[in-house]
Amino acid sequence: MSILIALIIFSLIIIFHELGHFLLAKANGITVVEFSLGMGPRLLSREWHGTRYSWKLLPFGGSCMMLGEDEAAGEEGSFGSKSALARISVIAAGPIFNFIMAFVAAVIITGCVGYDPAVVYRASDGFPAQEAGIQTGDVITEMNGKHIQLAREVSNYVSFHQGETVTVTYERDGEAHVVTLDPKETEDGRYLLGLSMNSGYVKGSVGKTLFYGAYEVKYWIDITLQSLKMLVKGQVGVKDMSGPVGVVDMIGETYTESVQISWFAVFVNMLNIAILLSANLGVMNLLPLPALDGGRLVFLILELIRGKRINPEKEGMVHFIGLMALMALMVVILFSDVMKLM
Repeated sequence: MSILIALIIFSLIIIFHELGHFLLAKANGITVVEFSLGMGPRLLSREWHGTRYSWKLLPFGGSCMMLGEDEAAGEEGSFGSKSALARISVIAAGPIFNFIMAFVAAVIITGCVGYDPAVVYRASDGFPAQEAGIQTGDVITEMNGKHIQLAREVSNYVSFHQGETVTVTYERDGEAHVVTLDPKETEDGRYLLGLSMNSGYVKGSVGKTLFYGAYEVKYWIDITLQSLKMLVKGQVGVKDMSGPVGVVDMIGETYTESVQISWFAVFVNMLNIAILLSANLGVMNLLPLPALDGGRLVFLILELIRGKRINPEKEGMVHFIGLMALMALMVVILFSDVMKLM
């Protein structure tokens, strides 16, 4: 069941990503040769209005294949025949549609469950927060200048900034207070402020539901960017990353725990995972790396600046090398996932 649910989630995210490319391509008069879900040989296929729609054997990935995608300006309707701005809109649409999907899912969850305000549940004795005067019921609004809206952001900030001094702004009875906290090292080597945040959820108006739905997407984008920053700094390694196998395992564990509570819990938690994965895919695809949408956008922006297109053959070679490197990285991550499960 967990594998089936994982495939459904992956498929929906990929379809929505490729749908962004597809719709903007059609809107700009670009011929879409094939729109497919999966990779490898076709299982089902049908041509309709000049586009072949396919479902392929391997349930990973998908594509929106456009006419003349990696070629210079050619026949009418080819990708290369359109303006740089039109091509930018087509390439950027995939990640943007992932953010839209994440937003819609987040609004549904926020409407059903609510949001978790950054209210202090308890300031533990002997820790910096309690010693600085923070009390139960205080609302954390900033940490080192970073705006805080959700209870989860407090613990995440501490986790991503272990050992750092933190200037905390909080509100009590509508009045703002600012304190500077030096985290305390615990026996297991972690640095904590001693803040336990409110784990309850609050439902709001339609306006607040939309606001916190958007903020939920921002929250997961921030988490992804912070994780990438730690990877670049060497604070985490490739072995700490999760690929498809790791994600399927996570979905399986979450499903098993949720189904013991209720089917509503399954629905909410699977939707949460979809938000995480969709926002993550949007961010990762915008990275300025060859073979990714972000890498293609770099070439298009350079074209705008230069006033002429970079040689498509050279650009294609850069993306090919990037694709090979990406596939090698995926093999390493998959191997790491399998080793974790053994």
